Amino acid sequence: ATGNRTHNALQRSLRCLGERGFALLTQRWTALQHTTLSPSRIDDLVRSAHVLTLFEHRRIS
Repeated sequence: ATGNRTHNALQRSLRCLGERGFALLTQRWTALQHTTLSPSRIDDLVRSAHVLTLFEHRRIS
């Protein structure tokens, strides 16, 4: 039971990070909310938005 609780807590914390990151991208970059691009183009758009967000928050230079 203890191992299962530990596993669930780890799973929750990792999911929270992913959800928070995606929420930041979609709120900051409204182009990601309603897009009709093909999946390969969406991938490029998300990667670009992610790099710009990191640059904006001074996590990369």
